[in-house]
Amino acid sequence: MFEGHDPYLVALSVVIAILGGYTGFGLAARIRGMPDASHRVLLAGAAFFLAVGIWTMHFVGMLAAPLPAGTVYLVLPTIVSFLICALVVGISLFFVSIGEPSMLRVASSAVLLGLGIVSMHYVGMHGLSGEFTMAHTAGMVVLSVGIAIAAAYGGLRAFLARRGGVQLMLSAVAFGIAVSGMHYTAMAGMRIVPPSAEAHHHMDGLAASSQMLSLAVALLCFVIAAGFLLSLVPDPRKKASANAEAMDGALDMPELPVADAGTAPTTSPKLRPTPLGGIGQPPRAAPVPRLPVERADGTHFIDATEVRSVRADAHYTKIHDGTRERMCPWSISEAEAQLDPNLFVRVHRSYIIAISHVTLVRKEGDGAVIELEGPSPHRVPVSRAKIAEVKARLGIARRSA
Repeated sequence: MFEGHDPYLVALSVVIAILGGYTGFGLAARIRGMPDASHRVLLAGAAFFLAVGIWTMHFVGMLAAPLPAGTVYLVLPTIVSFLICALVVGISLFFVSIGEPSMLRVASSAVLLGLGIVSMHYVGMHGLSGEFTMAHTAGMVVLSVGIAIAAAYGGLRAFLARRGGVQLMLSAVAFGIAVSGMHYTAMAGMRIVPPSAEAHHHMDGLAASSQMLSLAVALLCFVIAAGFLLSLVPDPRKKASANAEAMDGALDMPELPVADAGTAPTTSPKLRPTPLGGIGQPPRAAPVPRLPVERADGTHFIDATEVRSVRADAHYTKIHDGTRERMCPWSISEAEAQLDPNLFVRVHRSYIIAISHVTLVRKEGDGAVIELEGPSPHRVPVSRAKIAEVKARLGIARRSA
């Protein structure tokens, strides 16, 4: 498979694919809990770095191949190959980032992405021009398609896992090796055939030499390296969130003070629990039975019993009814004050959930994740300071005294 290839460029191509995967998956890991605007930016960034990593790996692999002297690269097919890669990566990530994707949607997206990667490869190969023709072994083409789809599926699962640290690096390494394996498998099935004496070779369109392509690839390598280094910088929002959660934990009070035997419990207002709000909030009004949501034709109202979760979105919130999210004009604090504390609980600085709709609780990192039922089940994060309260509300742990 690597016969005649430059070993240093082969190694570089694998490293580039790994760095592109790590940067793309690292950006994807930061999507959870972000407002819609940041969600779109991070999703676009993840798609961009994955596409650049895949495409750059391909052309570094092409520079490593023992191609005939005088080979040039047609500009149009080369650019089209990158556009194909960027388009299928963006579409696939978009499909699997909407709500909690089903296995069918993930598999379909993996097939689309895998076929897109293969199409990018062969369109890029079509951009080679010189005194030769190319032929491809059918078996190797089929095998490369299978490897590409498997790599795409693994990459999308890593995207959905949104993990960090060692798990993210292992996912990126596996993705980079798989994508590189697809490229070199396809290259192993390619044969360079000298043109016949009667054939007249001609070149159509603008062409670039290997040196020009090397400069473009070197620039993209710097872009990937810069993105990789930036992805290692700690997210300041995580630090701020951790500080806020630490403050929440410091301010958490027991629901009822512990009284000595034979004495009445203390009724000091400072020790009395404040539903959903904590200390320092004014007395709350009676819970509202319906919540306002905005649509194109005006403001509608949905019953509080239909609400699964409330998510902060800048100065507004998004109400999830088990099927989709709708914008609510309330802030997260106002929603917290309006909802019935017997039915809803604040589980994160940006999330409120309906406790009766919880179907799953799973520890994740320092916090936890909750899944809420509905036609489109979705998951929300639980901060470390709220885990004990949530478990107590669900009846799976005792409240500390």
